[in-house]
Amino acid sequence: MMAERSHLPPDDRPVIRIDNVSLSFGGVNALTDVSLDVKNDEILAIIGPNGAGKTALLNCINGFYKPQRGEIHLGEEKIARRRPDKLARMGIARSFQNIELYTGLSTQDNIMAARHIFMRETFVTGALYFGWARREEIKHRQTVEEIIDFLEIQDIRKQVVASLPYGLRKRVELGRALALEPKVLLLDEPMAGMNVEEKEDVARFIVDLYEGQGDTYPDTPVLRDGIRSIILVEHDMGVVMDIADRIAVLNFGRKIADGSPDEIKSDPEVIEAYLGEGARV
Repeated sequence: MMAERSHLPPDDRPVIRIDNVSLSFGGVNALTDVSLDVKNDEILAIIGPNGAGKTALLNCINGFYKPQRGEIHLGEEKIARRRPDKLARMGIARSFQNIELYTGLSTQDNIMAARHIFMRETFVTGALYFGWARREEIKHRQTVEEIIDFLEIQDIRKQVVASLPYGLRKRVELGRALALEPKVLLLDEPMAGMNVEEKEDVARFIVDLYEGQGDTYPDTPVLRDGIRSIILVEHDMGVVMDIADRIAVLNFGRKIADGSPDEIKSDPEVIEAYLGEGARV
């Protein structure tokens, strides 16, 4: 059985505001005048047919694509044309539809690599202040170990990622995103290609991340306090309906609906474009 949660009313303040964003490649319109708020205290799912523009929208949010028109705000700051590394420092992290890991490194080293944005040491300062630099490295490694514990991948912490099955690689990629300590987490099909048991685990991780784990991980804020804004692109409608507070629907690069799970599954335009008549209840 998939993870389920009560759907509390979200905080109305937008964390991310997407205003009339349009993106095209040559003559192909990937996104057309898409506007969407991402609020505090919600899991927002973005659904739609293949090629609807879901991944393109995530790529605009975290800086991989630069929209030709429109703007994206993180709080009060304009971010539509910021670099991905800058946005990571501002609190936006993501996992990818196609796994993007250092396949020659271990699970532990892949997750540790994401911590570089917090490391202030240069070679010189590291040499001059070895003790302080060493303490900083130990602190980062402690965070990595707690993420590994949370994701239940202790048994593969030293294994080279190239040798891991697909489902575990997806879990390592989620761990790398968590190592960036995001305020907003973008998940692009985190359950694609998984069996039912693996999907149940990932759904549970997402809900636990949103809610926070409190004193279980007191020294790792991203686990202790949770991530209060999560954007999920996912095709498994059972998972989406169970864990999402709100759902936005894209079709041919346009937003055609935005509402609660109950509103979306009974929306005639969404049923025609994506869900099919069997979704009507």
